[in-house]
Amino acid sequence: MKSVLIGSVRSSKTVLTEMINIGFPVDMVFSLDEAASGNVSGYYPLHTLAEKNGIPYKKFRKIADQENIEILEKIEPDYIFVIGLSQLIPKRMIDLAKVGCVGFHPTPLPKFRGRAAVVWQMLLGIRKTKCSMFFIDEGIDRGDILGQEDYEIGDSDYFMDVSDKINDSIVILTNRVLSQILSRTLKPQKQNEEEASYLLIRRPEDGLINWNEPVEKVHRLIRAVSKPYPGAFGMYDGLHKIIIWRADYMENKKYIGIPGQICEIHDTYFDILGSDGIIRIKEYENVDDVKLFVGHKLK
Repeated sequence: MKSVLIGSVRSSKTVLTEMINIGFPVDMVFSLDEAASGNVSGYYPLHTLAEKNGIPYKKFRKIADQENIEILEKIEPDYIFVIGLSQLIPKRMIDLAKVGCVGFHPTPLPKFRGRAAVVWQMLLGIRKTKCSMFFIDEGIDRGDILGQEDYEIGDSDYFMDVSDKINDSIVILTNRVLSQILSRTLKPQKQNEEEASYLLIRRPEDGLINWNEPVEKVHRLIRAVSKPYPGAFGMYDGLHKIIIWRADYMENKKYIGIPGQICEIHDTYFDILGSDGIIRIKEYENVDDVKLFVGHKLK
């Protein structure tokens, strides 16, 4: 049996590590070139792990380039694993896998197909969820399910906390799926299209905080788009960007004002009036290094 792994982020590393640990054959690793990683959150140079373990590798900028397809044609892989890659895999490449092209998605497919899946689940207040391995086809995360594994999103979890939980689930799920492939007991299951939902793309400007939202919802946004994402933010006096990395929220017992107004400033935090409570800003980035004053507003 022959296999190839294509990847660019932490989850790619986790799957390759498990493949190595259980002795699953890996004939080639395609690793996103550092020069093309500028817009990739959580980038990992997968070729370093391949080189360390004596696995042939090829750096790429665009996986659909003809030279990459020609390499795959020569290998004639049974499985192509595409883990943690935001680039689309062309049908010609998918078809080169004799058995199938395997993908990973951090949602309980067919629910929440699409982009920014962890961020959207956090924004929606999802607690109990699953990650999925599936066969990639020409659709968006719609191929047959190979396996799923549970994880939870806590009320105080930031993006990297959830990423750690997903990583733990990937280890369990990868071992199960790879073991079933090796023992020829893998039983793919069709997705129920009637249960499918789709997540649309998010952009950095979507991190702008609406202070008229409930404070719990504002807190979810801050946690969901925290590092390595660009962060939730407000515009001080409508002009100066304040990126908010860490915050809490609490009941408002004494302040009357307009949502978005600063109501207290201390050495290690400042408080902002919300629609139904107080947002306590504990870690932030004052992009223009402007002095903050009580009563001024973040818009």
